[in-house]
Amino acid sequence: MGRMGRMRERRVEVIPIPIAKDVRISKGCDLASLILDAIRDNGTDLVDSDVVVVTQKIVSKAENRMVHLADVTPSEHAIRIAMEQGKDPRVVELILREAKRIVAVSGGVIITQTRHGLVCANSGVDGSNIEDESLTMLPIDPDASARRIRDGLMRATGRRVAVIISDTFGRPFREGQVNVAVGVAGIKPMMDYRGMRDMYGKELRVTSIAVADEIASAAELVMGKSKGIPVAIVRGLEYAQDEQASARDLIREESRDIFLRLALERCGEAG
Repeated sequence: MGRMGRMRERRVEVIPIPIAKDVRISKGCDLASLILDAIRDNGTDLVDSDVVVVTQKIVSKAENRMVHLADVTPSEHAIRIAMEQGKDPRVVELILREAKRIVAVSGGVIITQTRHGLVCANSGVDGSNIEDESLTMLPIDPDASARRIRDGLMRATGRRVAVIISDTFGRPFREGQVNVAVGVAGIKPMMDYRGMRDMYGKELRVTSIAVADEIASAAELVMGKSKGIPVAIVRGLEYAQDEQASARDLIREESRDIFLRLALERCGEAG
């Protein structure tokens, strides 16, 4: 096979899947069916090995992980932090409720570790792309959410696919935000190259690639934050299938997380 043939084999597509604005995503809706309808309305269908990336926002809406600010009564702790950081105390209260612990508070930014083990801004509480004075929170179990969507898609199509639930996170060592995987199903989230050889025959000793995060970030290129595209298909990618997959594999152990430990030492929690 010639060079052009090999290049075509490695081609990866990222296909945006808009969902019509008049489709209301609400508590208890069949998200897998809604996604599949949107895929077909877009003139395509699922094929084996597709990776379906779904934004956390629509999953949280379907699972009723939404709160109206008018229904939130802030605690004294939340009020104190809100006054110091210039934030709405009701929003701070939700952040605290979703947090396992506070990692850092500075300049109006609250970094927490969620009950899932994720270290992120505001415990993943978010008010973008949602109507009224409401906020969404991360799914209680994002991996289980991904499995439910995957099971529904595979039952309806007979295709073996993977599902990633994505959210937008900042990074402690670089500017800007990227989409990362907070839930996965059917795909091994890490690709471990340790023990393999590079192109010059040298053994790789430390390289592990966060494949699920890379796929989530690739999907964000067509999703955007305001395009009304909460789903994307990543097609043509070779990946390791894993029926027991969990996005928790992407969370670094605290003993090896330099940035988390430094932050906790500053607030007196490490040691």
